[in-house]
Amino acid sequence: MLWGSNAREAHPIFFHHLLKGLDNGARMYCVDPRRTSSAKFADAWLGLNVGTDIALANAVARHIISNDLHNKAFIEHATSGFDAFAEVVDAYTLDRAAEITGVPGSAIAELAEAYATAETAQILWTLGITEHHNAVDNVVSLCNLALLTGHVGRWGSGLVPLRGQNNVQGGGDMGALPDKLPGFQDITDPDARARFEAVWGFPVPPKPGLHLTLMFEAMKTKDLRAIYCIGENPADSEADVEHARALLRDLDLLVVQDIFLTRTAELADVVFPASVAWAEADGTVTSSERRVQRVRAAVPPPGEARDDIEIIGELARRMGVDWGNPTARELWDELRSLSPLHRGMTYERLESEGGLQWPCPDENHPGSPFLHGWLWADDLEGRDPAPFSVVEHAGPAEELTDEFPLRLTTGRALDSYNTGVQSGSIDSPIRYGNTIDLATTDAARLGIEDGETVRVVSPRGSVEMPVRVLDDLPDGLTFTTFHFPELVDVNVLTNDAWDKRSGTAEFKAASIRVEKLAEPSIDSDTTTSEPGSG
Repeated sequence: MLWGSNAREAHPIFFHHLLKGLDNGARMYCVDPRRTSSAKFADAWLGLNVGTDIALANAVARHIISNDLHNKAFIEHATSGFDAFAEVVDAYTLDRAAEITGVPGSAIAELAEAYATAETAQILWTLGITEHHNAVDNVVSLCNLALLTGHVGRWGSGLVPLRGQNNVQGGGDMGALPDKLPGFQDITDPDARARFEAVWGFPVPPKPGLHLTLMFEAMKTKDLRAIYCIGENPADSEADVEHARALLRDLDLLVVQDIFLTRTAELADVVFPASVAWAEADGTVTSSERRVQRVRAAVPPPGEARDDIEIIGELARRMGVDWGNPTARELWDELRSLSPLHRGMTYERLESEGGLQWPCPDENHPGSPFLHGWLWADDLEGRDPAPFSVVEHAGPAEELTDEFPLRLTTGRALDSYNTGVQSGSIDSPIRYGNTIDLATTDAARLGIEDGETVRVVSPRGSVEMPVRVLDDLPDGLTFTTFHFPELVDVNVLTNDAWDKRSGTAEFKAASIRVEKLAEPSIDSDTTTSEPGSG
């Protein structure tokens, strides 16, 4: 089940592995508002309305339960809260789900039966699930399906969130989260803090910090006045981006450490040119499957660029603390001494075994192919059962109106990457993404032709961009990428409503209108900060 993921374009290397599975006889069901290039490889495409994932997941669960296809033995052994969950999903009949999602009841039933009766099955998702105001609820609605069927923690079955970069997982593992120490140890745990304090020689604050969205909230209230931004480009990537840029400009101090002079770096008081981690630095990265692997410098950093470790260490030295000049290996060994998940991963083992998957608690441990394999242990390895989560459908935070009748969703294109910093300067014969995709019916109704430049307006602002008319795009749905902010500042349009548990903004669901231009604009600036009047 490829759910909310256009992996062929967003994760092309992974998608090649998926295609091998299809060649070997696997079936694929694609759940996505658009009939993406990935969906065209699927046995069935379920084109749901944007923001109705929970209604669909709950209906799948109800159909599995009502047809006695759930794994009763696994549920009894390894889970809790089934009765309350079953009671809530009972209201999500096929007819009701079809009305909410736009997916025919027969297609929902087919998906439910195929998933429940498969010998092995996986649910794979990306930002189509998480970039919503109810992101966490979306994710746990999919986790419920795995618990319902036992498709988790064993070979060939599992839950697979596809990471957008090669070391996103590693960043979280190393403590780049506001409430965690390295190894996902809670910062509120006094015993965990004491272990780190003993090694670091300084007290660790017991109060969780702020995630990115709350940082911008704190900038707004002027409680946060200085930012040290490493490898992030929020001046292009944040929703309601004009507001974000204004907050960044208002800071007392903005320091940016990056490999290119991004738009965020252009706003900075100080810029540290950094090395490219995968080509110019030594260390480790961690993949989506928790596999830690070694990386080695192939070339030295150009010009005055320096390794991130060197920059951060020198900054500490200027602030009165001398850490010496630790190597990547020395830092990794310190991490191993503090993180039980990584304790057994020596550099020698990472080299000789081609990487290891955490948890790996000692040097004789082989690593853990299945994170949730404990669910099948007789005693659950002493853990509490996995809970079902009761979640209800809630549509997009921003409803469609007569003034803004079209739904805008965003995503990636095959040859481009994020805000275009790393890919925008490279020519590509297959490049697209600076257009807004319109359904043939909507284009005809608006009197708009393919290639025509239009004004796109949301409650937050407007941009001018060319149109790409598509026959297979559902009525009322529009799509664009965020790869070309210098050409089309798409995040002027996007909605900054955000999930209170994950901090993720609702990039996937803005309401817009599309207007014909009376005549071509002579102003090279295609963006305005207030909605146009039509």
